[in-house]
Amino acid sequence: MDKLASLQAFIRTAETRSFVAAGRLIGVSSSAVGKSVAKLEQQLGVRLLQRNTRNVRLTEEGRQFYERCRPLLDELAEAEAMLTHAMQAPRGRLRVSLPNAGYRFLLPVLGEFRRRYPEVELDLDFNDQLVDVIEGGFDLVIRSGDMPDSRLRARRLGPFCFMLVASPEYLARRGEPRAPADLEAHDCIHFRFANSGKVQEWSLRLEPGEAPPHLPASLVCNNSEAAVLAALHGWGIVYSVDFLVRDYLASGQLRRVLPGFETQRGQFWALWPAHRHVSPKLRVFVDFLDEHLFVQGAVV
Repeated sequence: MDKLASLQAFIRTAETRSFVAAGRLIGVSSSAVGKSVAKLEQQLGVRLLQRNTRNVRLTEEGRQFYERCRPLLDELAEAEAMLTHAMQAPRGRLRVSLPNAGYRFLLPVLGEFRRRYPEVELDLDFNDQLVDVIEGGFDLVIRSGDMPDSRLRARRLGPFCFMLVASPEYLARRGEPRAPADLEAHDCIHFRFANSGKVQEWSLRLEPGEAPPHLPASLVCNNSEAAVLAALHGWGIVYSVDFLVRDYLASGQLRRVLPGFETQRGQFWALWPAHRHVSPKLRVFVDFLDEHLFVQGAVV
């Protein structure tokens, strides 16, 4: 058991690159983690981690040892979870990170989740920044895009798409574009990514040899909801995700512009640390998202 504890301390330190973070995951002090790893190194007769004042990193021997041992620890955790959680009802605190705009598609259906699972306490963090699932202590993260982190398990939730929209008042005043090149004569509302500072490109279908249009800016902001509200108030045309503008389109407050010329699609993922078993509260929440948020390939 002592060697198993040392192995767990090494695995968590290798994943988080921090004795403090590893201790937080295991439930012991950082000094206890450091001593456990040092004892394991002494038993093996090899250095597994390089330490400095800022972080720790794997040696080549440590990397090979980690790749062999982590699956074993995962299987042990799964076996324990199967025995200890199989008959348990979903309960406890579930910490979830979502994009800022996530409340648009999540909050309307959470009342039903609370009725089904009253003993699950939801702690929701709405944040467009890229968060470290493990270091941040999250049970689950919902994000879009490619998910290459091998430390995470992922479940595909559903797709979304982008569209161009503007207010009827703006289109009556400025005219309606018929082709992407017409956008050069219009006011455009742009979104800037907070984490990179880059302005989002508008992915449009062009004819062979056709140059992308130069898109003037009436507004650039790093909040997608603010960009949509600017379009509602007639500032110009905005390029937005479908679930942010769906209700405004249904009410007639916004209208599609250049339908069929937008080409960008995205994908939502549910992500959680690979080394953790799927607890009842996590399992039912992910199943609920899959059941209620995405129907026939569209956010509902």
